[in-house]
Amino acid sequence: MDSWLQSLQDTAIATAIREGASLFPWVECVHVLALTLVIGSIAIVDCRLLGLTSRDRSVARTTASTLPVTWSAFVVAAVTGGLLFSSNATTYAHNSYFQAKLLLIALAGVNMGAYHVFLGRRADAWHTPALTPVRARIVGAISLGLWIAIAACGRWIGFTISAPT
Repeated sequence: MDSWLQSLQDTAIATAIREGASLFPWVECVHVLALTLVIGSIAIVDCRLLGLTSRDRSVARTTASTLPVTWSAFVVAAVTGGLLFSSNATTYAHNSYFQAKLLLIALAGVNMGAYHVFLGRRADAWHTPALTPVRARIVGAISLGLWIAIAACGRWIGFTISAPT
């Protein structure tokens, strides 16, 4: 695995990001902005599931209006995250906060998948917070907690790994 990580780190694009004067900060800036959109749009749905916001809109309508933003921003975050990872792959791969962030993203994906498979099909009927089932509220609370933890782990990565100079 370490040899593959080293090969990735030695690619031209990874070297350019790592050794360039400003490429790493620009990629990181786009990554953070994309994550802000991902987490913000997910939080809109989660807060609606919890009955805290958008109380006059159904869950299905809230989800439908935010999902395109979420997925578009997630693609940008994944691409920029991959670029940042490649610039120092051997170090990132062994960083516990980075590993935790990936695990939490996977758990958030499982949580989202479970919601869509088992609960989300009936979301059209949840026109008011009172009609939103407790199980859906729990999924929203778990999702919100996971994404806050993902952001925190991402921030801790920045404190434990220095940007390339």
